[in-house]
Amino acid sequence: MGTDGLYAEKTTKSAQLHLEASKWIPGGVTANIKYFDPHPIVMKSASGAYLTDVDHNQYIDYNLCYGALIMGHGHPRVTTAIQEQLAQMGTTIFGTPHQLETEMARVLVDLYPGIETVRFCNSGLESTLLAIRLATAWTGRKKLAKFEGHYHGGYDQVLISVNPSLRNPEDPPAPQLDSRGIPDYYAENTIVLPFNDLEQTAAILKKYRNEIAAVMMEPIQGGYIPPDLSFLRGLRELTQQYRILLIFDEVKTGFRVGLSGAQGRYGVTPDITALGKVLGGGFPVGAVGGKKEIMEMCSPSGGADILTPGSLRPSPGYTNILFHSGTYNGHPTALSAGLATIQALQEPGAYHQLEEHTRKLRSGIEEILDRYGVAGQTVGVGSIFNMVMTDHPVHQVQDVLRSDVVMRKKLDFSLINEGIYMKPLNRFSLSVAHTPDVIMETLERFENGVKKVSKKQVITHGRNQ
Repeated sequence: MGTDGLYAEKTTKSAQLHLEASKWIPGGVTANIKYFDPHPIVMKSASGAYLTDVDHNQYIDYNLCYGALIMGHGHPRVTTAIQEQLAQMGTTIFGTPHQLETEMARVLVDLYPGIETVRFCNSGLESTLLAIRLATAWTGRKKLAKFEGHYHGGYDQVLISVNPSLRNPEDPPAPQLDSRGIPDYYAENTIVLPFNDLEQTAAILKKYRNEIAAVMMEPIQGGYIPPDLSFLRGLRELTQQYRILLIFDEVKTGFRVGLSGAQGRYGVTPDITALGKVLGGGFPVGAVGGKKEIMEMCSPSGGADILTPGSLRPSPGYTNILFHSGTYNGHPTALSAGLATIQALQEPGAYHQLEEHTRKLRSGIEEILDRYGVAGQTVGVGSIFNMVMTDHPVHQVQDVLRSDVVMRKKLDFSLINEGIYMKPLNRFSLSVAHTPDVIMETLERFENGVKKVSKKQVITHGRNQ
């Protein structure tokens, strides 16, 4: 039986429940990213590094809610913090200021070089949205520059060239809309840059230097393709030269590649930082931080609040307000879970151990691929990596597009059948729950999965495998 047939056989109840969900939910999922053919897996429980689906299959989880669960599922430290917050405050949320907001803000200012003051929101999407609004207001310019292959959320302004077409490396990238329903305005006012190509990026920025409000980027593309340090430093110099704000979208990399994110790891400081995922300890959260004078634009001091009748408006048709609000911003439960997570990661040796386990897993994966004659490599930084089926260097999304995506998808389904879960074609994330025993178990399952898609016969101890 092929990998597709075995997958269907092992997940019959998931298929039934997905069909039922499709009657009431478009596509049967509440977010497009949760879907994959022929149907996604419906989970029913989780603990530590493991997931269990409705068909009673158990998986070692390397999706971890797309990297958000760096402590693993149901970590006692996080669940205890949530219970204590609810017991002490007596409510899920006040709708007023509370002390956890200030506590988390101080932590972020202390950890992130690019953050002097901070605002909270409810997702990484919201954080990048506010970052762009701040940059546009600060500079008075309307164009945004973003990098090909970088994802910043599911809204009009940034759903451009996330999944681009193959192009000639000599040609600069052009804006490509990633969704229906996006006004032409955004394609006309979005400049697309090539990641890790300083020469081409410099030429584009020079051309539009007086029109671009900000360059927004994932400092590590997709959370796993690292920047060339000379590229990152060169980009910082160019943006400062042209008075363009540099925004680091650290939603994926924040706390994943170190306590201070990519900016701490590489020593390059942005003007504005967007955070999410790990920051919430498994709850919806976002944060935007930056230079104090930039962040102060969204302060409501002096009556600058559009939801309060009579707010300051110097003249008809003009506003001096930069509005930012949200009923659930700074949610106490999310911040208590996030603080517990950060405190655990601050313990001596926590990151070293997490990265060492990641290194051992990556090394084992590459050794198995090589032994079975499957072209592929792991690409990543810190506790995130991806598996790219090519022997060529991977510096940007174009290199991923040129890899053997068909083999990768085939292998992913084989791994799911063996009990290793990640969404097909997605990156791997590790947690503190991925202990050496879990890594060893993963590599055993990984080898079984590779055997089923490899045509090569490996001789071990005198026997064919």
